[in-house]
Parts: sequence; C-alpha cells; structure tokens
Amino acid sequence: MSENRQKSPSEPGTASISNEDGESATLPGESRGLSNPVVGSGSLDRLVDTARDYARQATAENTNAAYTADWAHFARWCRRRGADPLPPNPELIGLYIANCAAPDDRSPALLVSTIERRLSGLGWQYRQRGFSLDRKDRHIATVLAGIRRKHARPPVQKEAVLAEDIRAMITTLPYDLRGLRDRAILLIGYAGGLRRSEIVSLDHGKDDTPDSGGWIEIMDDGILLTLNAKTGWREVEIGRGSSDQTCPVHALEQWLHFARIDFGPVFVRTTRDNKRALDARLSDKHVARLIKQTVLDAGIRSDLPETERLALFSGHSLRAGLASGAEVDERYVQKHLGHASAEMTRRYQRRRDRFQVNLTKAAGL
Repeated sequence: MSENRQKSPSEPGTASISNEDGESATLPGESRGLSNPVVGSGSLDRLVDTARDYARQATAENTNAAYTADWAHFARWCRRRGADPLPPNPELIGLYIANCAAPDDRSPALLVSTIERRLSGLGWQYRQRGFSLDRKDRHIATVLAGIRRKHARPPVQKEAVLAEDIRAMITTLPYDLRGLRDRAILLIGYAGGLRRSEIVSLDHGKDDTPDSGGWIEIMDDGILLTLNAKTGWREVEIGRGSSDQTCPVHALEQWLHFARIDFGPVFVRTTRDNKRALDARLSDKHVARLIKQTVLDAGIRSDLPETERLALFSGHSLRAGLASGAEVDERYVQKHLGHASAEMTRRYQRRRDRFQVNLTKAAGL
C-alpha cells in the first residue's frame, strides 16, 4: 500500500466536514497527516487546537471561505464526472478550468479573474493536503493562456466616491445614534482610504477583542489607526477636517461619546429602537449596503437607472475616492493606502492627470 495514502475522515489527525452535497471536505488550517505518536503524546496533542487557530489566521477569513468554496466546487465537478480530485492531476485541472470558461451545461461562464482565483484556491487546498500543484504544467498553463487570450477583459472598476459625493451622502443621514455611526463610517472610510473589512475590524484599544483587526488612538491633530491589513501591520493617519460637519475625527468622537464606547469594537450594532449600542461588531457587508443606499438617497449618478447605480458603487468606492481626489504627491497616497507599488495606486485613481510626463516631446519629437 502506498505510504502517501490520504487518511480517511475517521482516522486520527484529520478533521473534516460534510458540505451540502454530502462531500467530505477538510477544513482549512486543520491538522492532517499527523503520526500516531504525535497525536497521542499528551502536551503535543493539546497544542493541536492552537496550531489550527494559527493556521486559520495565515489567510484572511474571506479568503479561507473562498478557497473552501473553490475546493467544494472542484470536488463536486470531479465527482459528477467519475474523477478523483486527489492527487492533483494537471490534465484534469486543465479540463476543469476549460469547463469553467465554456460550461457544458447551462451554468454561466466564469470570468477570467474568477478562474485564476479558483486555481489559487485549489493550489492552496492541495498544499494543506501535502501536495503541490504545478500551475506551469502545460496542461494548465496553455489552457489558461488560451482562456485569457479569448475571454480576458479590462477589470471592471467601481465608481469612486469623491469629496462632493461624500458630503452629499452624509447629509442624507439623520442625527440619531445609527446616523452618527454611519456618518463616522463613511468619513473614516473615505479619509483613511480603508477597505470595508478594515473599518469594521477596528477596536477602541489594542487587544480589546480576539478578532480585532486594529485599534484607534485619538490625538489633538487627528486619529492614528494601527491596522493589521492584507500586507501586514501599518499605520494610517487621519487628520482633522476643515469643519465639524465633514471632519472624520469629530464624527468618530460623536459616535463614541453617544454610543458610550470605550472598549471593544468601534462600530457595533444598535438596538431596534436606536437608543443603545450593542456589543456585536458590524459586518463588513453593512459598509457596502450603507454606501449603496446613501448614493441612491443623495442622487449621485441619477442619470443612470437605479440597478446600474447600485452596481457601480461598493465598499471599494471609498478607497478609490481618496486615491482619486487627494491632490498630493502620488507617493503619499501610495503610503496611505498601503500599496507596494505606484502602479497599484494608479489603478485606484479614476481621474488622475494623464500625460503629465510627455516622453514624446522629451525624446525630441
């Protein structure tokens, strides 16, 4: 019998769940393949849960969920065709991504970016199972190159929320408890160039909660945010605005004061009567819904049908808005957003000055 045989779900050292199709899927970050002496060795055995927690945190929660869904889809696709997803078979995976781009049933074709994400998910899942997926194998690489050549399109960018838009959006909010909270979310998100997950993961102080993604420090000149972002820990400075009506620092102070928040998550739910803040942290989906609703209420892009307007704006609109509207040297915007390259920052700038450097004239033409 092969020494590389995969453990069944009932064997020690393997944790699995059954998905909605009845398939067994190993949880991301679960220990697997541990030898019997390690599993039954007292103190080492007690560290399994700790190791699982750290392994889960190696990637973001949303990424873990996406990679789990990618594996479930691939496993279901294999099962329906009588194939085995383990061990990795480049030829089989090439057929799979070809079917994702041109389905043999009535399901919609996937975008190239989604197919590439699925490949990343499969590669990650194989690594958790002790295998490696060679994406450069010709059965995968040539099929993917053909898919890109035939189906690739420029990335669809969300509309940037600019300063005049933000000012219009916050005027649609009432001055009750929920309105104070949502006003602070919009202004902090815009001025900080934050992702929606970064906004809702903020705590009042360092190490307030286990699921904290960062904390705030209010100073005389503004707010210092310490964030555990996608690219690691970084600091974001948000200065005070020119007026209390549009100042993100003032908006946050008002929310914290009236919600009586001095510990734990900064942005939380409120009671149904909107008179008291609860302990439960807001979901990042609330930020996306808030942006879409206030965009509609403020009449932004009213030249378009409502469905198109809703599709144009998302949580990333705040981040793109700061990159597009801040009239400062590009390197400051890059640092503020935590981008590793200026090219990434330029992707967020919807109305930057093009042709500022004219290489044609500089070359003598």
